[in-house]
Amino acid sequence: MFIAETNIRVRYAETDQMDVVYYGNYAQYFEVGRAESIRQLGFTYKDMEQNGVMMPVVEMQCRYLRPAHYDDLITVKTTLRELPTDHRIEFHHEVYNEQKKLLTTGKVVLFFLDIKTKAKAAMPADLKEALAAYFI
Repeated sequence: MFIAETNIRVRYAETDQMDVVYYGNYAQYFEVGRAESIRQLGFTYKDMEQNGVMMPVVEMQCRYLRPAHYDDLITVKTTLRELPTDHRIEFHHEVYNEQKKLLTTGKVVLFFLDIKTKAKAAMPADLKEALAAYFI
């Protein structure tokens, strides 16, 4: 299993009139968690795109348990529970506040696609190799 954690400070513009993080912002928090987890493996989305692979989101689920507020330092925990074997990769996210209380959970599914043909593609071999060490 691969786990990465990323800290994000909630900005004022991300909250609503109730001083609560607007629900739609969690998609961005999950994206930051995914991008930073891939970066921790030595890759970026930009690198993959330059190598002919893109990763569109095809599914997202989110469950809101507690609110986050302006200026909270939240932790986005991003987990890959399984090593992808085909064109599909599934990220699980948990968002915690500074008191370590679970605020939100989510799952985001992406596909690996050939950037030119938009056909489903396998996970890039070098990324799969970097991840494989976590699934022994």
